[in-house]
Amino acid sequence: MTLDEKYQNLQNILSEFNSAVIAFSGGVDSTLLLKVACDSLGANKVLALTATSPLYPSYETEQSKQLANDFGVRQQFINSNEMELVDFVKNDLQRCYHCKHNLFSLFLHKMKKTPFETLLDGSNLDDQDDYRPGRKAVTQLKIRSPLLEANLGKQEVRELSRQLGLPTWDKQPFACLASRFPYGTRITVDRLKRIDRCETWLRLQNFTHYRVRCYDQLARIEIAPEEIPRLLDKTLRLDLVETFKLNGFDYVTLDLQGYRSGSMNEILPQTDNLAVKCL
Repeated sequence: MTLDEKYQNLQNILSEFNSAVIAFSGGVDSTLLLKVACDSLGANKVLALTATSPLYPSYETEQSKQLANDFGVRQQFINSNEMELVDFVKNDLQRCYHCKHNLFSLFLHKMKKTPFETLLDGSNLDDQDDYRPGRKAVTQLKIRSPLLEANLGKQEVRELSRQLGLPTWDKQPFACLASRFPYGTRITVDRLKRIDRCETWLRLQNFTHYRVRCYDQLARIEIAPEEIPRLLDKTLRLDLVETFKLNGFDYVTLDLQGYRSGSMNEILPQTDNLAVKCL
């Protein structure tokens, strides 16, 4: 199928619903889904539900508010309370499953108190490449995933977003801040805030793809390989080190392999790697 045919298919899928609730983070996928849902159903028949949590930087929430306002769609917020889940904070290999199952259960409960009928998420075709614990929760709870159903992969989502003039078309992928810790490292609010402040510094320096991985008092920075030379500029480098040390890191390292999604899974045996990839 051509991209135009897949786009038409997506519109047809969405047009089947009387109304829809979109699990809306403000990321590339959920923004496209929200936009096309509004175009297909009318903004008055769509509700954007957004989670608030220490797992999500405040600027992501603010960007989601701006997008929902631009689309003229109603938005509501839910505190997802992951830090109260014992199975989540211990950060085992199923962390992503526990997180998503909790989140979508809350969304479904919220939806029952509204006149809206169907909960949709922004999973796309590439999310089928590996078994992902988060996808397992979506399937168990019978959440619909129209982008996936329309056979749209990530690059196609970006291209459609570009054609529709969405500002998120080239936005870097975002995984919740819990993905910055090795499995088995307990997740705490303090650790999440440290990561948030350090990644905010990188964002404000206009780096486009980055992660700060936390190993107790050591930070491992991943940025796009083409951006490494700029990070090594003396003035910027010294400012970075000072910022990270003020946020509790004794050692600051740069990963020469550069940014890549799911790097915390690389040390796992291949069978486990395929079973838990969710970042």
